[in-house]
Amino acid sequence: MGEFGPDPQEPADRWAALLSEWQRAGAHLAAAGAGVYDGDQDKTGSAWAREREDRRATALQNHAAWAEQQRRRQDELHAELWVSASAGRRIRAAAARAGLSPDEILARLAERVSVHDGGAVSVAPFTPGRTPVASEER
Repeated sequence: MGEFGPDPQEPADRWAALLSEWQRAGAHLAAAGAGVYDGDQDKTGSAWAREREDRRATALQNHAAWAEQQRRRQDELHAELWVSASAGRRIRAAAARAGLSPDEILARLAERVSVHDGGAVSVAPFTPGRTPVASEER
């Protein structure tokens, strides 16, 4: 699509391609001496139809995969977190001991959050390490 609307050459190209195909089909009918078009007898047209169907099936699969990826992304949370200096030092120390980055420690902490009926939020004690969590398994 152009800056001010559709490209006028696009429909012209499409009509030229359609005319070409009708002319090719007409030549096929004349060469076969047939009065009625039979797709099974038209090897070129049949091959093109199969290619078109394959491209369509691939496009539908790609769209389904893209839609699933978008659905998963809607459930993700990306946040920038500012913590106090003392909390930051504790997180960096825990990360260094575990051989992880501070971001990995916070992600693992978030993976283990529990929200209780009364609204209280807690995290059971755990020892961070290099074990995969759900967000890393993708």
